Order: sequence, then C-alpha cells, then structure tokens
Amino acid sequence: MLRQLPQRYLLVCLSMLAVFICYIDRVNMSVAIIPMAEEFGWGPAKQGSVLSSFFVGYLLLQILGGFLADRYGGKIVLGLGVILWSLFTLLTPLAASLGLSILILNRILMGMGEAVTFPSVYALLARWVPISERSRAMGVINSGIPLGTVFALITTPIIVAAYGWEWAFYAFAIIGFIWAVIWFRVAASEPGKQQRITAQELAHIQSDGEPSKTQAAPQVLTLLKSPAILAIMVAHFCNNWSLFLLLSWLPTFINKGLGVEYASIGYFTMVPFIVSFLFFNIFGGIADRMINSGMAVIRVRKIMQCISLGGMAAGMMVVGYAESIWVAIAIMTVSNALGSAAVGGFVVNHMDIAPKYAGTLMGITNTIATVPGIIGVYTAGLILELTGSWALIFQLAGAICLFGMLFYLRFASADKQFD
Repeated sequence: MLRQLPQRYLLVCLSMLAVFICYIDRVNMSVAIIPMAEEFGWGPAKQGSVLSSFFVGYLLLQILGGFLADRYGGKIVLGLGVILWSLFTLLTPLAASLGLSILILNRILMGMGEAVTFPSVYALLARWVPISERSRAMGVINSGIPLGTVFALITTPIIVAAYGWEWAFYAFAIIGFIWAVIWFRVAASEPGKQQRITAQELAHIQSDGEPSKTQAAPQVLTLLKSPAILAIMVAHFCNNWSLFLLLSWLPTFINKGLGVEYASIGYFTMVPFIVSFLFFNIFGGIADRMINSGMAVIRVRKIMQCISLGGMAAGMMVVGYAESIWVAIAIMTVSNALGSAAVGGFVVNHMDIAPKYAGTLMGITNTIATVPGIIGVYTAGLILELTGSWALIFQLAGAICLFGMLFYLRFASADKQFD
C-alpha cells in the first residue's frame, strides 16, 4: 500500500500527523490547567505564566531548527523534535508535583522540542511538493492544528474525569513515540532518497525546480532587510496573537466567562476548530486553482491574507460582548473559517520567496510569531486578573490582526529572492 501511494502524499499525511500530535500536546494543558489550578491554588496570573512558558522554549529553537532542517534534512530534525517534546509531555505531572518553577522549566523544554516542527515541515515541502500543489499541501498539514485542538479539547476532560489530569499527559506522550517509530521507518528528507518513489513521481516533483541542497543561508540581518519577508513576519505575528490566545484561554473563557461546566468545554469549543479543518483545505484548493488559472501569485496571496486577518479582526472585536455560549461559538466559528484563508497567504509565501531556505525563513518568522505566545498569553491573564474584561482581551487581538492585514497588503511579494 505504501508503495502504491504517491510518496509526497505520504509525507504530507505524516507531517499533518506530527502537527496533530504537536497540538494535542500543547492544547491539553489549556484544559488540564483548570483542575491543576484548583489543586495547586494558582490564580490567573500564575496560570498565564504556565501557559506562556511553553512559548519561551518554542521561540528559542525556531531559527536553529530551520537551519538544521535545510542543511541536514527535515526527517531527522522533525523526528527528534517529536521524541523530545513527547518526553517532556510525559514528565509534566512529575514536574508539577515538584513546584511551579520546575513545571515552567519543563514547559520551556517541551516548547523547544515543538519549535522545530514547522521549520522542518517547510524544508521538506520545499523539496517534495511542486508550487502548484503547495497551498493544498499546507491546507492538509495545517489541518492538524484544528484536529489536534479538537481532539485535546474533547478527550482531555474525559481523561481527567476518569483517571485524573496526570493521564492527559501520559496518554498523549505515548502517541508521539508511536509516530516517531513510523516516521523513521518510512520518511525521507528528499524525494531522491526515497526508495519507494516512482520515476514518474520523481520527475513530476523535479519538473517544478526542486531546490538543491543548500549551502549556508543568508545572514538573518540580510533577510530582514527584505520588505517581503517583513510582511510575512508581521502577518505571522498578528495571526498567531489570536491563535495562541484561543488555544490557551478559550477553555477558561467558555468555563469561567460563559459559565459552561468543565465536562462540556470540549463539545462547545470543538465547533470553530472543526470548521477551521474544513476551510484550511477549501481555501488551500481555491488558492492553487487561482494560481493554476493564471492569476498572479502575489495577488492570490494578498486576497487570501486580507480574508484571513480581516475576518479574524472582525470576530475578535465583537466576541467579548457575547453573553450566550451559542453566540460566542457562532462568532468564533465564522472568524476561524475566514482565518483559514491564511493557508493561501503568508503560510506558503516563504516558499515563494526562498524555496532553498524555506526552513530557515520559517524559523525566523516563526520566532517572531512565537512572541505573542509569551506576551499575549501572559497579558491576557494579567488583564483578566486586573480588570476581569474578556472584551478588552479580544479587542486587543482584533486591532493587532487589522494592523497585520494592512502591513501585508502594502509590502508582500511573491518574487523569488536569495536563490
């Protein structure tokens, strides 16, 4: 069966599963922290510290992970990353029992493992997937984000109720170890190194100009002088402000802000993320069809990014005023659906500009885009503790999305650079 399946499809599916595991291990804390906070006596500020500490580690290895993936191959870097973050997921209950400082350190180390995920995936896709298929491929891979989120939101309360919050970490860690065994057996960093690939598929991939093995990437400061790269970076930062806010605080908003009982959190919050899964794939297909019809790549990227950040901004501005759980979920569902258009915007724009250095470039932009996970997630907890206003938290996110949309429309480009 694996020999009959196009090998680039297999690589994309396994990469999507890696992202799925990345997010179940990340999001389970946002649900488990509710009973943990009750057990350990943590207020919103301390909860914000625990939730944001993950992103400190996530920030630290982005650029190095991208450089290593571009230089030595995404297979080994991604595989080792999954093993590392699964190990620290497994150790989370032990760390929590040893104190808040040890738990924060453990979360930082876990974040360092997850940091290599997207830089490695970008390095792999730049070599495995032709440009005419990249938006759809990234749509499939990014589907792991909402699928992993929904899985964690639904199963974590069930596991907590049946076995205690500790098993939400033990169970998910095992999934990562199983994936790693499969990955190292069947994946390859480049299509030419895949023994099961057919001559026809290899020719199809290479007809689009498969990037050669890279030498050292341009200096970071050289990359940052490009307005097009700055546009990706700003869009990525603004997109992630809302994403990380929802991933970290949505269960608490549903539970404490709207009064939904803990056991039902997952069922209410799953709807926006399931819609994201559907629309990642819908917008990915639309973007590729627009390019294949002859529309300029940069025009497609800007249209998609305008839909994405504009839609998210509108949703964030009003959701904080929702007094009904159903109104709040409806607003978030529409916002997430429109936000999924980013898969045809900045998400693949890295590979337009610098396919040889896609992993490194993703590492650079994702480093900056991790900052909202630290300051944004912590700031939300601080605002909540000082003012109790969910509306203020969401409106700040909406304003940041609006700024990102305008900046990207002004400075984005799809012209190949640095190759």
